[in-house]
Amino acid sequence: MFHIVLYQPEIPPNTGNVMRLAANSGCRLHLIHPLGFTLDDARLRRAGLDYRDMAPVTEYDSLGAFSEAIQPQRLFALSTRGNRVYSEIPFQTGDAFLFGPETRGLPEVVLETLPAEQRLRVPMMPGSRSLNLSNSVAVVVMEAWRQLGYPGAAT
Repeated sequence: MFHIVLYQPEIPPNTGNVMRLAANSGCRLHLIHPLGFTLDDARLRRAGLDYRDMAPVTEYDSLGAFSEAIQPQRLFALSTRGNRVYSEIPFQTGDAFLFGPETRGLPEVVLETLPAEQRLRVPMMPGSRSLNLSNSVAVVVMEAWRQLGYPGAAT
């Protein structure tokens, strides 16, 4: 389906929530080191409930290692500095969505590796700084899945 890529996530419950989303939407979750926690963290387990075993999760030492291993068809970075609104994109199976760490977002050096049209944002009210990481992931993944007609979903 889709690839969710968390670049250096810091807050265990956010990653646990994303694991749960991945399990329920048929996505694969990729975690780019360093992580701000370990995968056996109790807060991560609590947020992920029993979905941890249902969500395919892979760890990588770097974003380059992820790209080399997976070779996604398209990689979209989500950032408050994105050029396009995420819902304007016609998503495809195999797309990857890259999200930055909770306290600082994706570094500019990472954003600059992608063409401007692949740097997306979720709209917010003026003066807002950011959305919660797991909420942002859910918004984007559910829109992408909706566009494809929810393949694999229970009826």
